[in-house]
Amino acid sequence: MRGGMMRPSVFKVRQFIPHVAFDFTLGETFFPRVKPAIDDTDFTQALLKRNQDLTPSPQEQASVLNLVTKIQAVMDNLIVAPAGFESCQIEEVRQVGSFKKGTMVTGRNVADIVVIIKTLPTAEAVAGLAAKVVEELRKLSPPEVVSLNVSEEGFHIANREAAVRVLITTIHQNFRKLDPEIHLNLKVMQRHMAAIRHSRWFEENAHHSSIKVLIRVLRDMKARFEGLEALNPWIIDLLAHYAIMNNPTRQALAINLAFRRCLQLLSAGIFLPGSQGIMDPCEQSTIRVHTSMTLEQQDMVCLTAQTLLRVVAHGGYKQVLGLLRGTNLTSDMSVWDGVVVSPLDKAYEKPPETEEKNTEDMEADNSMDDEDS
Repeated sequence: MRGGMMRPSVFKVRQFIPHVAFDFTLGETFFPRVKPAIDDTDFTQALLKRNQDLTPSPQEQASVLNLVTKIQAVMDNLIVAPAGFESCQIEEVRQVGSFKKGTMVTGRNVADIVVIIKTLPTAEAVAGLAAKVVEELRKLSPPEVVSLNVSEEGFHIANREAAVRVLITTIHQNFRKLDPEIHLNLKVMQRHMAAIRHSRWFEENAHHSSIKVLIRVLRDMKARFEGLEALNPWIIDLLAHYAIMNNPTRQALAINLAFRRCLQLLSAGIFLPGSQGIMDPCEQSTIRVHTSMTLEQQDMVCLTAQTLLRVVAHGGYKQVLGLLRGTNLTSDMSVWDGVVVSPLDKAYEKPPETEEKNTEDMEADNSMDDEDS
């Protein structure tokens, strides 16, 4: 009534309750084994063989380390004694990425370095820093041929044997002062800052050798199977750590069990919408790492893992690992010991909202034209 007290709102906020993907390792006590465990000796040897093939040779690692050491020395000198260098002021230099973590794959001799600068990060400042680093490198090794490529993320320095990506970011105080038309992209620099946190977390929590083996194998599978392309390096790192260390005993699982567990978790929907997934340990808020993927990508990762898991279950692990070449397992039908494995179809189809809107807009424009005429 007029002038009376208003009734309280009866609307309730819908609470999000994520589902937990089925994990046999965590629920093994509730599902006792009725058959003896299979002999996985050959499978384990195949995993170790694949890891050996993917591990960079000592020469590759030495060439990358040599170039990284030289660039690090040049950066350190610019911090201590700029000697007239005024393009920017360097705050800190940190190694990140697969080379720092010990998960680099052979043939991809690229290391990553994040440079934090005190001054505002303009394109001119990055270009000046890149030119100065190349100039100093040529002084250290005059005969060495060094190439330079400047990009929106920083710059790329390479010789005949290795390459280093120098990723630029700035101190947190400068993030509020950035002008999109003048300075580097804020999201890109925040991603570079996150890479430092990822590297620090990995060094403290994922130093077990089995984790590095599993990461290297998963990265190779991502490169060979199109449906796994959405798994970025940070997701693969966390998935490998989860598969090996997150178990009731808190002891590292054997590599054969951890590899199967990865495929089982992906097949069970650990990275599907509504899943609890894996929380990002380097972010303050509760961010699930798989939310960086689109719904189509989440569906593709799940159905690809389901197909590969069926192939592994029927003895096709050498083809999955890449030790033997054959048909495309995720797009062509294959037969394993009399069992036919057919690739699965997509469960998610993106609604054609844009097409419908465009059609409605065209119809409205046509009607307006008719009225004007």
